[in-house]
Order: sequence, then structure tokens, then C-alpha cells
Amino acid sequence: MPPKGHAVLSASSSHRWLNCNPSARLEQEFEDRETEAAAEGTAAHALAEHKLRKALKMRSSRPQSQFDSDEMEEHTDSYVEFVLGQLERAKQYCTDPMILIEQKLDFSCYVPDGFGTGDCLIIADKSLHIIDFKYGLGVLVDAYENPQMMLYALGALRIFDSLYDIEEVSMSIFQPRRENVSTWSIPVSDLKQWAKETLKPKAELAYAGMGDYVPGTWCQFCKAAVKCRARAEARMELAKYEFALPPLLSDEEIEEILGKLDDLTKWANEVIAYAQDAAINHGKHWTGFKVVESKTNRKYTDEAAVIEAANAAGYHDIYKKSLISITEMEKLMGKKTFSEVLGEYVKKPQGKPTLVPASDKRPAFITTGANNDFNEITEE
Repeated sequence: MPPKGHAVLSASSSHRWLNCNPSARLEQEFEDRETEAAAEGTAAHALAEHKLRKALKMRSSRPQSQFDSDEMEEHTDSYVEFVLGQLERAKQYCTDPMILIEQKLDFSCYVPDGFGTGDCLIIADKSLHIIDFKYGLGVLVDAYENPQMMLYALGALRIFDSLYDIEEVSMSIFQPRRENVSTWSIPVSDLKQWAKETLKPKAELAYAGMGDYVPGTWCQFCKAAVKCRARAEARMELAKYEFALPPLLSDEEIEEILGKLDDLTKWANEVIAYAQDAAINHGKHWTGFKVVESKTNRKYTDEAAVIEAANAAGYHDIYKKSLISITEMEKLMGKKTFSEVLGEYVKKPQGKPTLVPASDKRPAFITTGANNDFNEITEE
């Protein structure tokens, strides 16, 4: 498992402090709070580590967790299968590749006090492959120019470069709950150039708490995001439009608004959640607001007693019957059996056209008007 303690400039938060340098020090003023999603991710990592060790005939005790489920079993099995597949590929050009699990990596020559833990490293002749297991469901993680993976690579090179004369580093994100396997490779010379010219100067600024506050997508998991003035000012820029009706806005203004709406909504929800927590759990009084009891729906206190009483009164048509969901059915049968038994009875309807950022990986529709049903799809 990862070492105890957190680096000021951690690899996992590098996307944030590389773009918003002083955020790393600002976050230290806020309390660490492990979310349920983070706790579930930790449990999944522990199980994946155990299974991989057992598959490699290493000693390991199976961890127990409140998050244990068939889904976690399936996804951790898939992770192990992926790693073993990469190991077999390495054996095709290297007789004795080395595989390391939960390897502590030191990249402090570029990042002050910088260290992290790599889920899995495969070292072979002239190549290094770093594999990171992501159990999260919310955010799709891409390996391309991923700074967390690049930091891990730099730490691994400090240990193994002289032994294996590594020329290229491959980095893979394995994110099974999003059906996402992303791999990116970079020559070692290019990686070290990035470390020297970009990483090191920005890391020194971040460690000193200097540089500019720069809001962006990297704010999402920042502990200081909800109270960050720079982020608030960026969000409030929309107020300059004074909520004019869309037809009164230029195309350029609408494009600017569209690019900010998602983050604006997230920020607004974060502010609400922060204010509500402060009022309910810490007695904070916000002028013009009050804490009330939320609306609830009625529910039976004893279903067995309800059935008995209703039947005694002559009411017997009191049940609903429905199939379990497709996802539950597939988990129940397993993917192979599900496909064999029910595959012909399942279809996936075509989605409705919707406007998304150009960075979305889905292919684009060619639209000519609102009255067209669905048009030809083209790859961007």
C-alpha cells in the first residue's frame, strides 16, 4: 500500500499545482477529508495489489473491506489480467523483465520533497512501463501527457535507468469502470527535457507558495476550490452579460459562456454544499438563509404487517413485478452467459444529439437543422 504521509507536491495533484502553482500551499490550510469514493478506491487498490501478488506467486493476505462486491472482484481481476498481459509482451523481447508492485518512487531531484507510489512497474531492456489502476467512475483519466505518470516515470528512471539503459517509457491508465485503457509513450530524452524546462521551475514556485492562481479544470479536487477568490472571480465573469436573452448575445459570447457553464455549475454546487455543511454541522448563520427540515416521502414501517393488514381487508392486488436491470442481470449471469442467453433480446438505442465540448472523444454528428432525426456520423 502507499506510504503514510503526503508530499506537499504530490504526484496525484501535479496537474493542479503545475497549472496553479500556489494551490499546493493553499490546500495545506484545509483539513483532509476522505470521501466514500476515495475510500472505495483505496479498498479496490488493496484488493488489486493482493490479487496481482498472488498471481505472481508472492505472499499476500487478502484484504477485507465494506466495499467488497462482485463488481470490484471483476474489475480487479481485469486489472491483473491486463498487467500479466503486459508482462508477457515484455518477455517477448527481454528474457528477464522485472515487475514491481506498489514501488515507492523518489523524484525530488525535480520536485522538492517529491515522492509517490507506482501501482505497477515493468522494467525490460531499454523500456519501462508504468501501469496505474484507477477505480474512479466520475472522471475519465487519459495517459497522454499525464503529469502524475510522468513524475512516476522520472522516479523510476532514477532507480533503473543505469541498470537497463532505458530509452522509452510507456504509461498506461487502467480504468475498468469507465472501460478505459489508455497508453502513451515518450522517449526518455523528451521526458527529461520536460522535467528540466517545465517541471522543475514550476515545482519550485509551487513549493514556495509563489506564482499565480489560475483557475481551470484542475480545480475540481482542490480542497481550497470552494473558497478560492481567483476561481470565484473567473466564474463571476459571466455576470457581465447581465443574463441577457440568448438572441441578444453574439456567437462569440455564447461560445465563451458554453465553455464555462459546466465549471460554473460545479462551483455553484460546491459553494452550496460548503455553506450547508457550515450551517448544519458548525452552527454558521448565513444572513438571509435558515436551516429547515427537508421534504420526505412516506414509507412503510413494516412491509410484512402491511401485506397482512391489506389482505385481511380484502385487498390482494398490491404487488408490482418487474425485471431487474440489464446491468444487474449481466452481473448475475456473467458477461459470457448473458450474451449467449439474452444477447438477442437486448438493444442499445441510438442516443439523442447533444452539444458537448470539442474535446469529447465521441464522433460528431453532421447536423443541418432541428427537424432532422439523425445524420451521418463523422470522425473528427
